Amino acid sequence: MRCPVIFLPGIIAPAAIRYGPLVERLTDVEVLVRDLAVYDDDEPPGNLSIKTELDALDRAADGGGFTRFHLFGHSGGGAVGLAYAAARGDRLQSLSVDEPATDFTAEGDASYGWPEFDAALQLPPAESMAAFMRLQVAADVTLPPPTGGDPPPWMAKRPAGIRAFAGALRRHRVEPAEYERFASPVYFTRGARTHPRWETMEARLARFFPDFTSEVFEGLHHLNPAHQADPDGFAPTLMAFWERAEADS
Repeated sequence: MRCPVIFLPGIIAPAAIRYGPLVERLTDVEVLVRDLAVYDDDEPPGNLSIKTELDALDRAADGGGFTRFHLFGHSGGGAVGLAYAAARGDRLQSLSVDEPATDFTAEGDASYGWPEFDAALQLPPAESMAAFMRLQVAADVTLPPPTGGDPPPWMAKRPAGIRAFAGALRRHRVEPAEYERFASPVYFTRGARTHPRWETMEARLARFFPDFTSEVFEGLHHLNPAHQADPDGFAPTLMAFWERAEADS
């Protein structure tokens, strides 16, 4: 049987763009690539919560015929993955997260930098997006200038979606004991040139999850993660992790 895997993207790039090159390099894997539920309609639902995302993930898994599956999420998708592991982890054979947007812990929230995000999200759309991306990387990272021409059609949903999703992240809470009950393997990745919040998150989650491994990629950061920067190298790493999880289960 082919290994069942669901991919969730971050809050900006659609899943097909985020994971297309990586998925092409995976073998013996049954892949389901799913955008975040915040973008299911033209406008975010007024009552958006992390449970909205968890329910959508359940429906996607059911629709794909996945009873249990491996989950990979980047940024916002990684945060949904952590919440799913805490609440519905019996369906996961493994969890892989690349720089989750948050880990939903009180300790993490206290040092996250939410006031800076609040200020960024109150700016006009173009300035807001630039400020939002600036908050994802180390202080010495130079971001590329905006590309010329009209933005892609999917970008029109992003300002409202980011604000709604950020609110949902802040309202959700996971207690460490909920992570401690998740027995399946967890693989955490980050770039060495990303914002320092992910180094402290890595150390925090390593204390909670019973089966936790992590990897740091030199020269990379939140906006240029390993699964995009080096899909040829990252695909075998993921497949080896999934094979180990399948053998353990």
